[in-house]
Amino acid sequence: MRSAARRLRSLAPSRTECPIDAVDRQLVDLLRANGRASYAELARQVGLSAPAVHERVGKLETAGVITGYRAVVDPAALGLDVTALVGVIESDSVDDTGVEAALRAMPEVEDCWRVAGSEGYVLKVRVTDIPALEAAINALNRIEGVARTRTTVVLSTKWEGRHD
Repeated sequence: MRSAARRLRSLAPSRTECPIDAVDRQLVDLLRANGRASYAELARQVGLSAPAVHERVGKLETAGVITGYRAVVDPAALGLDVTALVGVIESDSVDDTGVEAALRAMPEVEDCWRVAGSEGYVLKVRVTDIPALEAAINALNRIEGVARTRTTVVLSTKWEGRHD
């Protein structure tokens, strides 16, 4: 069992060691809630100076703890009215890198998780309508290394992301 855990750790993305203290954790939580917060606002909330917060955030970015910032948008405002979770079942002779590259190239695939179980990947797919979902599923099934897919259509979204 130890060797399996060691192997899983070796497959995990590496990042520079960066001990996270309570202030760093608070900064991460604040930035997850509002990635546009100024250093001055963050400083007020954690009780440090703005330059100290700037330095801490820079260290968290360099260490790979903070990996980026993004705008959260309403998919419906972009005409993406259908969301589905798609499980991808791989064929026996699979080339992970080829499958992953093909999945990454599909704009409909918003998120991709490598998972344990009968599926090799679970995808979040967003499209304009059901015919577009059908086309996306057909395209997924044509990827070399994909044996078949299993799709769950989302009826409604109660929330996405814990900090929205």
